[in-house]
Order: sequence, then C-alpha cells, then structure tokens
Amino acid sequence: MGDSVKRVLFVNSEIFPYLPESEISTIGRFLPQGIQERKKEIRSFMPRFGCINERKNQLHEVIRLSGMNIIINDVDRPLVIKVASISAARMQVYFIDNEDYFHRKQVYRDEEGNFFSDNGERAVFFARGVLETVKKLRWTPDIIHCQGWISHLLPIYLKKAYIEDPIFSNSKVVLSLYDDISSEKFNENFKKDIIFGGITDEDMEIFSQPDGINLAKLAIRYSDGIILGSENIHEEIVKAGKESGLPLLGYNAESIKDGSYIEEYNKFYDQI
Repeated sequence: MGDSVKRVLFVNSEIFPYLPESEISTIGRFLPQGIQERKKEIRSFMPRFGCINERKNQLHEVIRLSGMNIIINDVDRPLVIKVASISAARMQVYFIDNEDYFHRKQVYRDEEGNFFSDNGERAVFFARGVLETVKKLRWTPDIIHCQGWISHLLPIYLKKAYIEDPIFSNSKVVLSLYDDISSEKFNENFKKDIIFGGITDEDMEIFSQPDGINLAKLAIRYSDGIILGSENIHEEIVKAGKESGLPLLGYNAESIKDGSYIEEYNKFYDQI
C-alpha cells in the first residue's frame, strides 16, 4: 500500500484508562496517538463494558450514529454509540454499546471466572457494530488494525460481507495476535451466529471447533498482515500466522518497552 496509507482504524478489545493497564490496553491507548502524531488520521473503537464509569470518563451518546439494530440469532439488538475524549492524546474513542451485551460489570468472565456463554454473540455484535458505524461516519480507512480476540471477526466480515461497500473496498486488515483467550471455548451456536452477508458454511470450515485458537486462525485467514503482539502466544496460533504467507512483524519486547514499536507498526502499515 506504501505511502497511500492515510487513515488507520483501530478496533480494540481494551484501551487504557477505560480498562486497567495491560499489554493490549496500553498499546490500545498509545499506538493510535503515535500514529496520529505521524500525520495519519485515526479512529479508535472498543466495547463499552459495564465496568467503565461513564460519568468519570465523560462518555456521551452520539445520537446520529445510534439507532440501528443488529440481528443476531433472530433477535434485534439496538446499537448504541458513545464517545469520549482522551485530552492528553487529542483523540476520541468510540464505544460500541448494547444493554444486553455490555452493561454487566465484568468484562469477559463472571464473578466465578467462567467465560460468558454469550461472548461469541458479543464479538459478532461488536465487529458488525464497528463496521456499520464507520459506514455512518463515511470515513474510509486504508488500514484496519484489530487488537484483542473480540475484534477477530472483523476480518471475515470485512472481506466477505462488506467488501462491496465503497467505504471498505480498498481497506487492508492488520491483525495483532495475543494469548488472551486461546484456551476458551464458545457455545455451539457461535458458528451459526457469525454467518451473515456473503459468509457461507464453507468459509467457516476452519471454525469447526469454536474455540479461541480457531477464532484466531479464522481472523488470520482474512487478514493482510500479522503482528505478534505478545511473547506468550499459543504455538498453534503463531504457526498459523507464520504459515499464512502474510507479512508478519515479530514480537519485540524492547520496542514495546521503550515505545519504538509505534514506528515499527507505522512502517508495517505502509508495507501492507
């Protein structure tokens, strides 16, 4: 893509300070700022989890972007879009919200540590909600950078369900891989819930076993570049990334620590 990369859409599972500091949330906070400082336009999205204090973080609903419904498992789910600003970074964060999926106080697991049974539906809603909102914004991203498991359905939706939309027809997907839910299993309906638009049963063959490893493999198949974002990624996921033949940026602990990864990622975008 070269020097034509002007706009980068960040689709994050976590962003600090809205969620506690972690490998993913820290990059979700500082990478968009760094890319913006390198003269690219950016937009950032994450789920509006119930543990996020709306008053403290000054979230407010964007009425013009809210109001549509997303149908999952034959149920209409209202899509609500909220926004907040990180003033120190001079950037906004858009939040995908829905009362059924994102108002509980826990993020991915209940108080006993059990993975929520509807996490698959939440991932479907989040990915489609992001793409529908970007359409409403009429903002054409050159690169869509997905970080964290809940963003892993976005690549297949982009390439199979939204690719004919002029907003996304030239968009490339960069996928950052982590070891966030590789051992988790989704409910049996997840595969069926994903199918939408031009997605077929054949496209979903890699997802015969609905777990975190195969979700990552599905995301890899429909991405254009891979970043190893963590040191301890499940070996099966790393293997799938390396065997994909896609451009791959390896994990560099020092660059993550000193912040120079931002320049590495920026150059990587221009290579896709």
